[in-house]
Amino acid sequence: LRGRTSGMASPQLVFSHWETIAEDPFFVPLTEEEKEEFGEGANLKAHNLARQFVDDIRRRKGLPVEELIVQHAEKQRTLARKK
Repeated sequence: LRGRTSGMASPQLVFSHWETIAEDPFFVPLTEEEKEEFGEGANLKAHNLARQFVDDIRRRKGLPVEELIVQHAEKQRTLARKK
């Protein structure tokens, strides 16, 4: 911007419409009360907004994400009859 305007313009970088999220993206329930309140396993990650943001950014950047590729697998059946 400054190169095109010979230094007459200067950019103003301001974070706008941002707020912090009160959730911990790496939260794991440890006590019995936390397990009863928040649940266990994959259901916990589905409701954690901070974790969803972290996973989306990691996918976009090509970084590894902790998720199951096959969630409800069944054995594949061969339909062809072999003689």
